[in-house]
Amino acid sequence: MKMQLSEIANAIGCDLSMNESTIVSSVVFDSRKAVADSLFVPLVGERDGHDYVANAVANGAVAALWQKDHANRPENIPVLVVDDTLLALQKLAKYYLQKVNPTVVGITGSNGKTTTKDMVAAVLSKRFNVHKTQANFNNEIGVPITILEMKPTTEILVLEMGMDRAGQLHHLSELVCPDVCVITMIGEAHIEFFGTRDKIADAKMEITDFLKEDGKFIFNGDEPLLQARAQKLNQLQATFGFNSTDTIYATNFNSYMHHASFTINDSKVKFTIPMIGKHNVSNALAAILVGRTFGVPDVEIAQALANFVPTANRMQWEKGDLGEAIMSDVYNSNPTAAKAVLTSFSQVDVDAFGRRIAVLGDMLELGAASHQLHASLAEVLTPQLIDELYLYGPEMKYLFEALSGKYESSALHYYEKDHMDRMINDLREDIKPHDIVMLKGSHGMHLEKVLERLL
Repeated sequence: MKMQLSEIANAIGCDLSMNESTIVSSVVFDSRKAVADSLFVPLVGERDGHDYVANAVANGAVAALWQKDHANRPENIPVLVVDDTLLALQKLAKYYLQKVNPTVVGITGSNGKTTTKDMVAAVLSKRFNVHKTQANFNNEIGVPITILEMKPTTEILVLEMGMDRAGQLHHLSELVCPDVCVITMIGEAHIEFFGTRDKIADAKMEITDFLKEDGKFIFNGDEPLLQARAQKLNQLQATFGFNSTDTIYATNFNSYMHHASFTINDSKVKFTIPMIGKHNVSNALAAILVGRTFGVPDVEIAQALANFVPTANRMQWEKGDLGEAIMSDVYNSNPTAAKAVLTSFSQVDVDAFGRRIAVLGDMLELGAASHQLHASLAEVLTPQLIDELYLYGPEMKYLFEALSGKYESSALHYYEKDHMDRMINDLREDIKPHDIVMLKGSHGMHLEKVLERLL
């Protein structure tokens, strides 16, 4: 973006007393990330951003928003006084979105939205100028920042849109008015706050609240909760999955150590993705449908999917210091995702001298059902497929108990949350060069520290 302060002031509906012609080329809310010609947006949260305006200016910010209920307004830089800095940020983003006027693809789901976002962006980049959400900047702050970071030449904006409460996706949908909406799947993420999968499905469907009348809704057709709710929409629809009733469905699916391959029902093209697992094939199917929506041929879609780069910490393989292969998927976890990854890991070939070892950390924000949901992972765990388990955290105790009759005690290890160092030491002593190791847990369990110690 590049705007004069006067244009920004008009866009958000406030007065500006000085330096109207100053050019702003970026917007930041973290003072540490302020650069030359940036606008600093002080947000009010656990820490009040207004306390860091001076830091932002020192790093190059040329102006700042200021919430009018705050005293000690700076006088050394242009200040745009607003009722609410977050709402002003969103208002500026909406203005800039309308100014650039790209086609908007909005993506949500309990799992897979970041990977699907990366796949969709890779596919569409074959023919269009595409801007996508970086990392998982997917909430009421991240989405506006993503919009403001796009270049004026952007033709398609691919937005990951997340939520942890009802109404959040409604608000984001109103902000961006998507042309295409994608829902990857409905799982148990945030069930602590919603109570049931039905309510999670209701909240995810909010992404379609402001879907354009001539837009398109693409969703996982194997999910009955989405099928039922999609019937209320008048927009064009397409489904993906593994059932013959879906618009496109995967056939000839194979998962290997570093990639998966599949075909689909209505194409002769063979598709390959640099990730393993049926759940990632599902994400790829969503990307295929989006690509087709914009006229990208299957051959080009296949090329893009074969070469796309996933966001960090999502099923990435590393080599440990003993030569063992380590699959790291430690950004987040919930029962649906954990079962999918465990199933995929169980299918990875291991040589005659090697073992499959899984390290599982607690899955957070599961509420009253947490004990039961942790124990339910036992459904996909057998010693014939995964040789050893290292379970970490208070909630994993319930999986430990569920597996006690299934695994020998020598192959089943449990550690309290303050015993990470002991777990790492035991794991390092146990691992052999031909083993393959999987790490999966919620971000708050910090299993990335385990990875660091194994490399």
